Formats: sequence, structure tokens, C-alpha cells
Amino acid sequence: MTTRRGFLRYLAGTPLLAGAGLSPRPFRESMRNRLDVELFTELAQFVSEQGRVIYTPDHAVNVFDFEATARTNVPHSHFTYMATGVDGEATLRANREAIARVQLRARHLVDVSEIDMSTEIFGRRWETPIVIQPCGSQKAFHPEGEVAVARAARTRGHLQTLSTVTTTSVEEVNEARGEPVWYQLYPTDKWAVTEAILRRVEAAGCPVVMLTVDHPVGGNRETSVRGSRDDPRDCSLCHLPRSEGFAASVRRKPMFDGLDLKGVRSLNNASATWEFVDRIKDTIGMRLVVKGIVTREDAELCVEHGVDGIVVSNHGGRNEPTARGTIESLPEVVDAVSGRALVIVDGGFRRGADMLRALALGADAVGIGRPYLWGLGAFGEAGVDAVLQMLSSELLRSMQLIGAPSLKVLNRAFVAGR
Repeated sequence: MTTRRGFLRYLAGTPLLAGAGLSPRPFRESMRNRLDVELFTELAQFVSEQGRVIYTPDHAVNVFDFEATARTNVPHSHFTYMATGVDGEATLRANREAIARVQLRARHLVDVSEIDMSTEIFGRRWETPIVIQPCGSQKAFHPEGEVAVARAARTRGHLQTLSTVTTTSVEEVNEARGEPVWYQLYPTDKWAVTEAILRRVEAAGCPVVMLTVDHPVGGNRETSVRGSRDDPRDCSLCHLPRSEGFAASVRRKPMFDGLDLKGVRSLNNASATWEFVDRIKDTIGMRLVVKGIVTREDAELCVEHGVDGIVVSNHGGRNEPTARGTIESLPEVVDAVSGRALVIVDGGFRRGADMLRALALGADAVGIGRPYLWGLGAFGEAGVDAVLQMLSSELLRSMQLIGAPSLKVLNRAFVAGR
């Protein structure tokens, strides 16, 4: 171990500690005479921060158990890249805190012996409203990366969206999924590159492009920066510094293979306006969903510009310093759209009951990001599968407990104060 923190991370992941639990008497007694007081105290604090490490997916009781195990498996800088928020992470915390403030009103003496969680999205029926949202660089968390996620999505029948900065090509992911996935688009600042990616995605059969608009420039991700500095590995073996240029920074991203990246400076397009949305619509035959809408004004403009769907999102708290949870933004977007476009929401959803709150407030579907990455980092495909199964089961049970036999009956009457 090259650092004290690394040694603690090692101890926290050992069977000795995992078998004894977080701070049980057997662990305290067995370790007290083996560690100096300072190290023992630091270890106890570290374990308290990390939570319990599990060794098989079936030992998990909630998705947070996968997070603790992924933290021990995934390289430190990769994990902090996944976990980071923006600035002091107020927006990241706000997503979870806002969900917790939404109170549900339960109805009883309702027949909930049979529950219908199915939903229709663009004419296609899905068994659940749980959507796998785009997350980049998934091979940073497990060698099979996006393919493992696609296989789990295929097993559980979930809608999946692939990131522009995927570490697996869209063609390979489609093959693993068994059908074309949706594709998330970072447009870059060069139209020729944007158009080439769109043509490739459309040729691959993807039915929907999801344009991310909440990322005109990269956010100040302090946790990720610190994680990179604390990682003892030589990261230059895989990553060239951004000072080498855009092409160097995406050299391992297959969606840029064969493209002329000369003059491209960024994944983002800080000059994009609503005319850029129109240009994409005029270029593709696919449906267009805009991701990153959090106000009624922008939701209304989406409808005016013929957008097919909206994702209420703040990039998982990774980019906007608004300190506002997406579930707080959801009602005004739903009201502005008024049924004229699909509405998906993501940001901080970790339990079936969390999702139920969003669905009652008018979302057509709910997206997840970090939870399935925790499953991926913990156990690969089996971990993703377990996370999807767990969230689906929790949503079903939550619907039973509040007296909602189907998604169709959910409305704001199930939410206190609405």
C-alpha cells in the first residue's frame, strides 16, 4: 500500500472486516491489540464512511450496498469521477434531499393484488418506467463496461441510453442489448463531427437521440480532481492530458473513431442555441429528446421547437451550481409541457419509493445513473441485473403500499400539499 488511505481501503475490503460488520464487538476485540490506537480510530471512521461491503449480489438489501463494494473494487480516481458533484456538491445533495421532502399520501382498501408497472414510450410498451440513463466511460468501472449493462438491460427489459463518451461502440452495445438503444449526444463545437456521429447512430438503428444541453462547459468537479491527485497509479498510461488537445482526450472513445477532429476543442458547444436544436431535427429522422431542462420557460421552448421528449436533469449534480433538486423542477416542466412531449426525470433516485414520488408528480419515466454503475463496479453484469431487479421490486411494493395498482392511476393526489 502506497498510502495510509489505501491501507485503510484494503482493510475495509477484507473478509475479516466484512464478516464482522461495521463496528461489532468481535471486530473491535480482534483488532484492538493488532493496531495502534490512532490507526484503529481512523479505520473505524473509514468503515463508517464506506458502509458494509458485500461479496455477492444477493447479500444486498438496497442499492447503497453495491456502492460500498464498488468503492473497494474500482480504482480511486475512477470512483471519484463517478461520485463527484460540482463545487461543494450542493446540487448533488439537493437531488436526494428534495426527494426526501416529498411526502406521499397512501390510499387503502384498494385491490393491489395485481400491479401494472408498464408504461408506453413513443408507442413502445415497457414493463417498468425505469430508464438506464447515459453514463460515460463504463469500462473504468468494469472491464465489460457498457456491454455488461446492455446484457442486464436485455434480461430485465429496460430502456437503455448510451453516452457519446461510451467506451464501447454503439454497434456492439446494440448487439449486446438485442435491439438498438437510445443515444445521448454531446455535440462538440464542430458541426461536421456532430453530423457524422448522428449519421452513424441513425445507421445503427437507434430510434432516439438525446441531446444534452446542461453542459455548455465543464463544471468544477472538486471531488474528481482530488481523487485523481490521490490515485497512486500512473494514469498517463491510459489518459493523455487535455493540454494535448481534444483528440488526445477522446482517443479511447470509439464513437470518435475515424473522424477528423482537427479544430475540435470540446465535447460541449457553448454557442449552441435553439437554432441548433432545429438544425439537428432537420438532419435526422430519429426522435429528439432534450436532456437537462429544469424550468418551465425552456420546457415551453422545447415544445415550440418540436422536441419529442424532455429529460428533467441537472447532470446528476455534476455540472450546475443551482443547489436545486430535479424533483423540485419536475412539476413546472410537466405543467408547461401539458402532455405534448414525453417527460423523463433523473437525479438522485435510489429507491422504488423515490421513483414513485416522481411518477405521481407527472413523470412518464424515471432515469437512474449511479446505482447501476455501483452494481457494475461491484459485480459486473450480475450487479447491474441485481440493481435493476431490486429497484423494480421496490417500486412494485411501494405502489401496493400506497394503493396504486397501476401507473395510470398515479397523480398529484398521492402527494401531500399538491
